[in-house]
Amino acid sequence: MGERLFTGFVGAAGYARKVRKALFAALKGKVDAKEVVRASAELNQKIFEKFQEMEVDKRDVVTIEANFEIKDGKIEWDYDSLKIEVFKREEEKNLSKAMEETEKIEKELEKVIEELHHSLEEVEHAMNKLKEVATRMKQEFGKHD
Repeated sequence: MGERLFTGFVGAAGYARKVRKALFAALKGKVDAKEVVRASAELNQKIFEKFQEMEVDKRDVVTIEANFEIKDGKIEWDYDSLKIEVFKREEEKNLSKAMEETEKIEKELEKVIEELHHSLEEVEHAMNKLKEVATRMKQEFGKHD
């Protein structure tokens, strides 16, 4: 399989949102947003079934990973690779610090991604302006080879 989804630590109650968010982040610009929503819903259903089998409590902490491929614009999950680690709520005290760090890093990463996106928009705007100037110059002075 070509690509991999990994959620990091997440409360079991919030796994579906995290899966969708992680998949959007991993595939930004590679796949249509509707397909990301469809594929994350499909995976989330499978995860929910696994949670029931594993007797995961909504207060437990989990990590989820799964491999997938993109074929003709469609996301195809390798369900054999689906791995769910569960940290029972009794162990949560041991994980709280790790989760705080993870959340802090995620927020910082989101901020950096947003800044990069903004910078990219500025570069695209500048390139469009340069193209406009070049077009005007060609029209005014003629094209010289």
